[in-house]
Amino acid sequence: MTLPPARPSLPGAGLLPGAGLPKPSSPTPSLPTPGFPEPGHDHQPCLAETVARAEAIFESRGLRLTPLRRSVLEEVAGSHAAVGAYDVLDRLARKGGRRLAPISVYRALDSLVEAGLVHRLESRNAFFACHVAHAANRRQIVFACERCGTVAEVAAPGVFDGIATAAGGVGFAPARALVEVIGNCGRCAATSGVEAVHAG
Repeated sequence: MTLPPARPSLPGAGLLPGAGLPKPSSPTPSLPTPGFPEPGHDHQPCLAETVARAEAIFESRGLRLTPLRRSVLEEVAGSHAAVGAYDVLDRLARKGGRRLAPISVYRALDSLVEAGLVHRLESRNAFFACHVAHAANRRQIVFACERCGTVAEVAAPGVFDGIATAAGGVGFAPARALVEVIGNCGRCAATSGVEAVHAG
């Protein structure tokens, strides 16, 4: 009598479920990416990466990331929203128990802006953290949500090429170009649409 060919044994056959199999690794915190954060976004990696980058930048310039500069950066980089200088001042006062002179906070912000760690949102006279490192000459559009205050930077060289072309056409020599777009982020736009449906 001819026996049927033996079936090839599968890895882990005859073992208890999960036995002998590699354990799934813990999820690695995702690094910051351009654009608006996803719902349920864990912001801690963004903050940690920004502070670590600040330490490296200041050290490379022979400067110190002083306690005040670090505290101001942590307040600005604590979210993806823009924050005013006096809001930073108020937060530091609540945490430290004493109110600093506004000029000291402005000086710290100026040093962080000069280092490329913080950007100024000109239309609102506010500041937001640069969570995704980019070259100083990289041309970014800034999208600012007027509902939740979240800010996102997106590379858009074509837009700035258009500005340069238009400026050249009228003999204008631009010193710098800023493009800030105010509106609603995807999440707020969706919420707004739902609210409008219920209101109707």
